[in-house]
Amino acid sequence: MQRREFFTIGEYYHIFNRGVEKRQIFKRNTDYTRLLRSLIFFNTENPIQMRDEDKVRPRPEERLVDVVSYCLNQNHFHLILRENKENGIAMFMKKIGTGYAMYFNKRYNRSGVLFQGRFKSVHINSNDLLLYMSAYVNCNSQIHGIEKAEKYPWCSFSEYMGKSGIGCQKDEVLGQFKNAEDYSVFCMEKVVGMKERKEMSKFYLED
Repeated sequence: MQRREFFTIGEYYHIFNRGVEKRQIFKRNTDYTRLLRSLIFFNTENPIQMRDEDKVRPRPEERLVDVVSYCLNQNHFHLILRENKENGIAMFMKKIGTGYAMYFNKRYNRSGVLFQGRFKSVHINSNDLLLYMSAYVNCNSQIHGIEKAEKYPWCSFSEYMGKSGIGCQKDEVLGQFKNAEDYSVFCMEKVVGMKERKEMSKFYLED
């Protein structure tokens, strides 16, 4: 029997998943963009179609979750989410997973499951761990040797540095640093150790 995750309102969680058999889940830039748009417009209990995105954007009080940070890599993704409503994360991830799989299968003329089972989650149960995991997720492309976080367009690092993005709820993290540059220094210090650590703990997802 598959383990069911239980989430608590107000708590933070590291959410991650990858393609079935480690296959690509993003092939083109438009695929990455599609999932990023989904993080915005599926973040509500109310029914919404992606075609309505220019007219409908969930208000803060409607959000199922707070999206704290994200990184989309070729065959997997990482998110840090805060549960806002009962069953918010489960509902949000079901919308994301189902909607993106339908889009991907139609676009690439395929059928069947896209992701390697249900998404995985780890409770971020301390402030120190929240800061650490924010660095891990924001800099995931750099940790895996794909691209420096500051140049990688599919992670939230640049948004933490003050550039535009999907509107991550980053104040809980950034508010603990003097400024964005101070946070960047913290992240780069953590990245060194993360890159050196070859064996992954339960908080990580291998490529």
